[in-house]
Amino acid sequence: MKKTKGVLLLKDYDEVEEINFELDYLLSLSVAERFRLMQAKNLEMIRLLEQHGHRRPSEIIKRK
Repeated sequence: MKKTKGVLLLKDYDEVEEINFELDYLLSLSVAERFRLMQAKNLEMIRLLEQHGHRRPSEIIKRK
């Protein structure tokens, strides 16, 4: 495993090393930074859902 400026370089796929890299990054952040990251991802997910039509309110269908 080689870490270069926040980039993980692996010769072969190694899920454990990838997870450890992510955990090391998250542990390096303060609690406030982690919450800001979480809120940014939340807004990104909301925007993506709205773009694909999944956050629209339900519609009332009137039958005759």
